[in-house]
Amino acid sequence: MAEDDIGESWNATDTAYTSAANRPGPVTRLRHWLTDLLMPPVCLGCQEAIASRDSLCPQCWSGIDFVGAPLCDRLGIRLPYATGDVMISAAAAARPPPYARARAVAHYDGAMRDLVHGFKFRDRHEIRRLFGTWLCRAGSQLIADADIIIPVPLNRFRLLQRRYNQSAILAREVSRISGVPVLTGALRRGRRTKAQVGLTREQRRDNVRGAFDVPPRQRPRIEGRRVLLVDDVITTGATAEACTTTLLKAGAANVDVLAVAIVSDPLSVTT
Repeated sequence: MAEDDIGESWNATDTAYTSAANRPGPVTRLRHWLTDLLMPPVCLGCQEAIASRDSLCPQCWSGIDFVGAPLCDRLGIRLPYATGDVMISAAAAARPPPYARARAVAHYDGAMRDLVHGFKFRDRHEIRRLFGTWLCRAGSQLIADADIIIPVPLNRFRLLQRRYNQSAILAREVSRISGVPVLTGALRRGRRTKAQVGLTREQRRDNVRGAFDVPPRQRPRIEGRRVLLVDDVITTGATAEACTTTLLKAGAANVDVLAVAIVSDPLSVTT
């Protein structure tokens, strides 16, 4: 698929991923129409006026580097060419992650980095529906195989500071669209860790090692289940690996990882 075709394929609503029961009825559609009349929709990126709500203007669309095939089946990173079969990158072969598969919507740069930062640090939660749609596209296979969705948790102190867990918001959107149940309390960050920004891959791994746990009362809800772990950004994969290891020890059958963005080279840290 050509790069322009990849970008175009993402520019769609979540209709294909929403069950009939969740689609808006006449009253809801009328309310949306009145809302658009009183408050015309604007681009979620630059705030310029656009034709439809929960979307981006053409310029912001063009600034997003969507992750398209061919992909490494384990790490979800783009590969230079396709072989017509399931492919594994050199990085995944050298150090296989504990999770089965990872997928992300786009690379963590340009417009996508700005959108994630606004969502994560500046309370720009109006983008959650678009992110949910994108996640369901990027992770369609993972979602189809999942029994439950679990967000990467925040430490209590950081949750009090931020007032919300951005990964939990994303997980709920994926659950709303797909119908797969979400468990927000099944995985805990038991101790406070340093911010990962600026740390090397090994430092990140050490920082989150042993930081997560599954409450004993939650184990029966995880045992034997196929888990979809949802996060905002996959940088080196250290957090996803630590969460996966904890979930597997708690009895999960397997764990896949789904994120809005991924750092292009998992062996380097640029954020």
